[in-house]
Amino acid sequence: MRPGPVVFVATLLAVLAGCSSTPEHVRLAQEYFAANNAAAFENSAAQQDFFRRTQHPDFTGEICALGGATVESEPVYSTLRPDPDFEPDGAGPARGDTWVVAVEVTTRQDGVVVGRQIGSQHLVQLDDRMFGFAPCPR
Repeated sequence: MRPGPVVFVATLLAVLAGCSSTPEHVRLAQEYFAANNAAAFENSAAQQDFFRRTQHPDFTGEICALGGATVESEPVYSTLRPDPDFEPDGAGPARGDTWVVAVEVTTRQDGVVVGRQIGSQHLVQLDDRMFGFAPCPR
């Protein structure tokens, strides 16, 4: 006997619920991006400090100098989802719960937009706080 459509839909919803963000994850991500963008609005030195303070503790040697640039990120929170297989630079998984979210990134040099890109950004929740991986301009 095959399961009916109600069982199928209930099972599908249960699986999807386990793969989506919770209000707590969204709140932590919102706080992270708000602080990032506030630092970027201030200046490159403030953003460099933000990246130093919010770099995942296992990857503190991976912070690059911004060279006077700032990096604004505008996330699409509805895309926030777990990404347990993410390995920063192939170095193995980061401690904590890894999340990925779609973002539009705007890079400025001396206040002038020098680049825009749509991509994804990884955050890691560790001890009720979101950490990131500082970008390296290329």
